[in-house]
Amino acid sequence: QVHLVESGGGLVQAGGSLRLSCVASGSTSSRYDMGWFRQAPGKERGIVARINWDGAYTFYTNSVKGRFTISRENGENTVYLEMNNLKPEDTAVYYCVADPMVVTIRSTYWGQGTQVTVSS
Repeated sequence: QVHLVESGGGLVQAGGSLRLSCVASGSTSSRYDMGWFRQAPGKERGIVARINWDGAYTFYTNSVKGRFTISRENGENTVYLEMNNLKPEDTAVYYCVADPMVVTIRSTYWGQGTQVTVSS
């Protein structure tokens, strides 16, 4: 069992930055694939970024490449999403996800979500 708690969301102007954090608890969470998904009102939930257990592999959806950076500190069981040059279209609820294999929309472990709002 893995429990995930996100923090760091908020309201920011376009062009600004935010850093999301996700603290994981569970006996093997440091070996899990981790990721961030987001869901905007009226839209489907989709992946933003993911990172494998040792940080050697990362993936970003095209719309955030060059602006967002995912990282992890296994010693602190924490995953981060650094978001720069934010745009109004980044407004969404952001969810932290964990999976023993690869994070997908069908993964079992999800956080409660944190709201990110970008004003124009």
